[in-house]
Amino acid sequence: MAVTRIGPKHQITIPQDVFQKLGLEVGDFLEVRLRGDALYLVPQKLVPRDQAWFWTKEWQEREREADEAIARSELSGPFESADDLIRHLRSK
Repeated sequence: MAVTRIGPKHQITIPQDVFQKLGLEVGDFLEVRLRGDALYLVPQKLVPRDQAWFWTKEWQEREREADEAIARSELSGPFESADDLIRHLRSK
């Protein structure tokens, strides 16, 4: 069990072995959760605002569908030109 001390500015030091096991990096964010008398620190990865669309439920569902189609070898192309691609899409 790792033990740490609260410093004068309410700061704590995460023990090195825990820091490494969680794959934390300096500057990472931790969500602070309180459950009863227990304090939980949960690592968080913040997504830049201009990339948030990628992590929406709808987009992730489409990503999963694409991954499954790729796994089933349901691929088209490569195409020599954009015109060839458009002809292929229109033929479907």
